[in-house]
Amino acid sequence: MQVLVRDNNVDQALRVLKKKMQREGILREMKQRKAYEKPSEKKAREKAEAVRRARKAARKQMQREGLLPAPKKVVKPTRAPRPAA
Repeated sequence: MQVLVRDNNVDQALRVLKKKMQREGILREMKQRKAYEKPSEKKAREKAEAVRRARKAARKQMQREGLLPAPKKVVKPTRAPRPAA
């Protein structure tokens, strides 16, 4: 994973890196590997994740077919451009 540091702004680069790692699931995996996970716990966790994925896929399919209303879109406020110095 690679992040560019612009104008020696390390804080911004760290924020970008953390966001990328969060998106990729690296932080979750690191947390899981921190301690031993019993095989029975691993099996239960993986099954729960599979159920969650299946429910999400079914919900998305029903939304596409028009059986469920689509979620409301969140409109982010736009930022004003910075004044030229």
